[in-house]
Amino acid sequence: MKGKKKAGDICVDCIIYLFYGLFALLCIFPFYYIFINTVSANDLVAAGQITLLPRGIHFSNYVKVIQLRNLPNAVMVSLSRTILGTGLSVLCTAFVGYGVSRKELFRRKFVYRFFIVTMYFNAGLIPWYLNMRNLHLTNNFLAYIIGVISAFNLILVKTYVESIPDSLHESAEIDGAGYLVIFFRIMLPLCLPILATIATFTAVGHWNSFMDTLMLMRNEKLYTLQYILWQYLNEATAVARNIQAMMAQGISPVNTSTMLTPTAVKMTIAMVVTLPVLFVYPFFQKYFVRGIMIGAVKG
Repeated sequence: MKGKKKAGDICVDCIIYLFYGLFALLCIFPFYYIFINTVSANDLVAAGQITLLPRGIHFSNYVKVIQLRNLPNAVMVSLSRTILGTGLSVLCTAFVGYGVSRKELFRRKFVYRFFIVTMYFNAGLIPWYLNMRNLHLTNNFLAYIIGVISAFNLILVKTYVESIPDSLHESAEIDGAGYLVIFFRIMLPLCLPILATIATFTAVGHWNSFMDTLMLMRNEKLYTLQYILWQYLNEATAVARNIQAMMAQGISPVNTSTMLTPTAVKMTIAMVVTLPVLFVYPFFQKYFVRGIMIGAVKG
């Protein structure tokens, strides 16, 4: 039977719950604050009168931002690079991590260190751009998905694979399975937690990336969502004025509560780029915690 907790233990538990509750509230509040400002009356938001509760609730800001020029095509480009880039990265990282974990691989320490050294040394932005240009990857969708292996993710996968008992590998070899069969039928299913972890890292990186678009792309059809929204974010005042002018030319009178302002544009754009990531994380949370803990600890 469990003994009753002492008063001191109860007090400590209450302090711990209070501390982490306040910490969680501090993490959630910025997102909540941005959200209530996107659905509240825009004139009240511009005046700074929205603090804790929304007022004059409406969702026209999202409708108008989604209707911005080139946004649908940018969404498709971002989704394509996120799905393809994440899939290739996870598969290649898992394959290399499995390979360098095998002692029979020729010069495996050299191969492993060859990847790890990229974490510490970087040629710089200009050499990277010149290299990409010489490879004809400017104005090319392949530039988004060609960097498939991250050294940090490789460390996590290699450590995780090494935590799997060698007896599984040996029994599969006795049954006549080759390395590819062992990798696809045994290692990949067992590595699901760490693969989900690096998939989350990679997908968020692809979704949030816009510097490669800024440096390499001049074709509007290859602009990503983040880049398009970054442009509109820098031009928020001009965008708001253009939409206000369009609304003023309509038949219905202008409603100041739903008329876009620079603040409304900025906050709505921030929510548009953040919501997909917030929706993805809960589905990968159980794999994420387990994968990062096991993959980060050797032994």
